[in-house]
Amino acid sequence: MVELDTGATAWMLVSASLVLLMTPGLALFYGGMVRGKSVLNMMMMSFSAIAVVGVIYVLWGWSMSYGSDVGGIFGNPFDQFGLSGAIYDSAGNFLIDDYGVPGIVGVGFQATFAVITVALISGAIADRVKFGTWLVFVALWVTLGYFPMAHMVWGGGLLSGDGPFGSIATPIDFAGGTVVHINAGVAGLVLALVVGKRKGFGTEPMRPHNLPLVMLGAALLWFGWFGFNAGSAFTADGNAGLAWVNTTVATSAAMLGWLLVERLRDGHATSLGAASGVVAGLVAITPAAGSVSPIGAIPLGAIAGVLSALAVGLKYKLGYDDSLDVVGVHLVSGLWGTVAIGFLATETGLFYGGGAAQLAVQVIIAVVAVIFSGVVTAVIALAIKAAGGWRVTPENEVAGIDLAVHGETAYETITQGSGSVIREVRA
Repeated sequence: MVELDTGATAWMLVSASLVLLMTPGLALFYGGMVRGKSVLNMMMMSFSAIAVVGVIYVLWGWSMSYGSDVGGIFGNPFDQFGLSGAIYDSAGNFLIDDYGVPGIVGVGFQATFAVITVALISGAIADRVKFGTWLVFVALWVTLGYFPMAHMVWGGGLLSGDGPFGSIATPIDFAGGTVVHINAGVAGLVLALVVGKRKGFGTEPMRPHNLPLVMLGAALLWFGWFGFNAGSAFTADGNAGLAWVNTTVATSAAMLGWLLVERLRDGHATSLGAASGVVAGLVAITPAAGSVSPIGAIPLGAIAGVLSALAVGLKYKLGYDDSLDVVGVHLVSGLWGTVAIGFLATETGLFYGGGAAQLAVQVIIAVVAVIFSGVVTAVIALAIKAAGGWRVTPENEVAGIDLAVHGETAYETITQGSGSVIREVRA
């Protein structure tokens, strides 16, 4: 029987708390990027993801992710429904994992991953979606999209080392390149296509209304991401330290890469670019945090920053309205980070003499993740569209979704004489 390791347990509890903090951090990041008339709605989409997923994960989310395998696609939702058998052993003692951490701590840690993944998708459909419809989508997508992907990659399913592609090389996804970022990025693209463009997209300016809020959100995401990546070592050891350093280095390099593109292309290195570069680097290093060296993390991050800085402009050329660049940042950098492992993994990467096997399997799992997420999201999105529709009314979209849907505003304009002042309303 493995003995309780209080140090490892403390580290995992802190890591889970850090990852949970990422979702309010995302709310600030996204909230600052939208127009002032929809900032509260944007933040509510993140906070509501915590509420819905937090309940569902305990009921069937854990079991679908890590329960007994069903066809390599998902875990049996009834196997550990309501965490039955996931907390105590037959003698009534807390179950302890191989790292000396109680299993219930692992449940909490994994639940926070499910929460942030769903919340990420909301940025693709900002400013135009019914709040109630969003809640329904969260429940359906986390059940049919996230939990099966988590099982396939981390629960011994199709995309794990126990799956059919494991005979090529063991697939590597340290903390969620496929499960979180490719999954959410593809879902964001599908929703943007199904829901349609915002009124005025491409013809009216839709600038971020509060860049300091964006910068604060990016800072909290970076801080929380240490729980995301270093916590995925599952104990406080050298692997956690490696993931921490790699996360810092790749993120720093990605910010520089993004700012360089902006400076050369636009003549200005912007605060929005810096914040976006931070997120691109965090995304790219997520699957690779435990398998590359700090030196390898530099080009991995720098290339992610460049690729995402270039990719965010594709929506104007291709005509899809991904409001807050979920596709350009999470899908593009998630794909790059997943595939880059095949080049840069210190033990199996092509650049380290490992041959092409790791690269091949990384490409395969990325492609499968794209297809799976795309199909599942399309089915859910189209079913919701047929049942009741996604969009608020055009009048409410123009007037401001905060007031129309939530009955409150973040800022209030008060006319005084011939001018006006802006007063913040603290509801």
